[in-house]
Amino acid sequence: MASVHIDVPPPAATPGHSIRKAAGIWSLLFASLTAIIGSGWLFAPLTAATQAGPASILSWAIGGAAILVLAFVNAELTSAFPGMGAVITFPKLSHGHLAAAVVSWVVFLGYVTVAPAEVLAVVTYANNYLPGMVDAKTSLLTDTGMAVSIALLGVFILINAWGVRALLRLGNTLMIWKLVIPILTIAALMIASFHVGNFTSQGFAPFGAQGTIAAIATSGIVFSYLGFRQAIELSGEATNPQRDVPIAIIGSVLIAGVIFVMLEVALIGAVNPSDIAQGWAKLHFTGVSGPFAGLAVILGMSWLAILLYIDAVVSPAGTGLVYGGTTARVVYATGRDGLSTPWFAKLNRNGAPSAGLWITWIVGILFFLPFPSWQKIVTFISSATVLGYGIGPVALMTLRRSLPLGSYPRPFTLKGANLWAPLAFIVANFIIYWSGAGTDNFLFGGLALIFVLFVLYQAATHGGKLGHLQWKGAWWLAPYFFAMWLVTYLGPKDLIGGTGLLTFYQGMVAVVIISIAIMALAVASGLPEPEEAREMIAMTGRTRG
Repeated sequence: MASVHIDVPPPAATPGHSIRKAAGIWSLLFASLTAIIGSGWLFAPLTAATQAGPASILSWAIGGAAILVLAFVNAELTSAFPGMGAVITFPKLSHGHLAAAVVSWVVFLGYVTVAPAEVLAVVTYANNYLPGMVDAKTSLLTDTGMAVSIALLGVFILINAWGVRALLRLGNTLMIWKLVIPILTIAALMIASFHVGNFTSQGFAPFGAQGTIAAIATSGIVFSYLGFRQAIELSGEATNPQRDVPIAIIGSVLIAGVIFVMLEVALIGAVNPSDIAQGWAKLHFTGVSGPFAGLAVILGMSWLAILLYIDAVVSPAGTGLVYGGTTARVVYATGRDGLSTPWFAKLNRNGAPSAGLWITWIVGILFFLPFPSWQKIVTFISSATVLGYGIGPVALMTLRRSLPLGSYPRPFTLKGANLWAPLAFIVANFIIYWSGAGTDNFLFGGLALIFVLFVLYQAATHGGKLGHLQWKGAWWLAPYFFAMWLVTYLGPKDLIGGTGLLTFYQGMVAVVIISIAIMALAVASGLPEPEEAREMIAMTGRTRG
């Protein structure tokens, strides 16, 4: 999504329309949980088990801890700088418009793919009841399926157009169902069938530590947790963002983490020992409903299978609905912050980002092309999203330097930020590395192409000059992106898909070195006088007062 007016001031909201403060603490928490508990829990436990065996339990725990570290950092930033599409605001405040423009492309790529992916999941599952939408031989959408997918994405957009109150009200209703079904599944499977021997018969970690780690990024685990960001994107519409947003962010990750770990435990214990006699990599279930419905049928619990078939539509639909709205808010933020055309900041009478919703629907339709697999889609989404949110730790430390806490207190202060922020940046880069060379080639190659087009446009519209761009605040992104692409490209063939010049652990050591060096460069490159950030902190202080 190319930025076009990088040197213009942030536009005002559409006359007559304003952002409505309608999101309370429970609505924010439920919005994040609704996004977290989507298609991920239906697929990722089986994929993780085939990649890591019983050690996939650790994969879920480590993945949750990694995302929680990122959540801690973003909690301070969001409480101090709340706003619709806040993730775009952070780098703009710390490093200027050009850095924010680049991050906006990354975030948009990570966001806009989610709602179409969830729509595809809904249509594919619904094909069990309404055949004709998916070709049985190719597993691709038929013409009818394509039309239904476009219409369903349009329904998500329409609901979001009614405003955040309607979105959160529907999300809260769906959340009750989406919480009850996984918990019920855990209890039912553990009571009906639990083979303790499954945890050790093939070895607890049959694929070693490398398999346990690699599963975090490539099986859908990180993708499943990423819904925590919904509270960040809705912070501009929160009634008390300084108090409620940090609680919603951290609480959603902790609640979901417990559910995901227990789902993995239930799956591993419920599997018939004969099904893993040839190893966990051979474990599979027929049908598009995921492993839990398959297990329910095998164990004679038809009632649970029916509920899971229904949930296979409800959970992805709920997540797609939420992401349709938050993607539009990212588009809105680019227009509001002067990173793209001011038209993107247009609001409708309900205070919803109308232009952003149109962009989300139109671009989302382009992603209804045949993807290789759900796993590859979510691996790309994970890598792109974590790359965008990985800038958060850099922004935090930069703003801590330019706006010291003693003079500019935050509503929520992350204690030990000098430890947590670098750790969060390292963790984010680990996930990008674990995502593999194929994913990162596409991600960084796409960003390079967008950047070239962007620079050419800026040169054409400014008489061949580029001095208006805030290069000082953004130049560090070039060595950062190149270094991360290179270390992945040189990684091991079996797990990363690289050239094999580096072993898995050598690559991880390289990532740590890259992360520390880039963070030092980035903090040194921050805006020396972040006037807009200073004003926003003062405003949140007056609001609290």
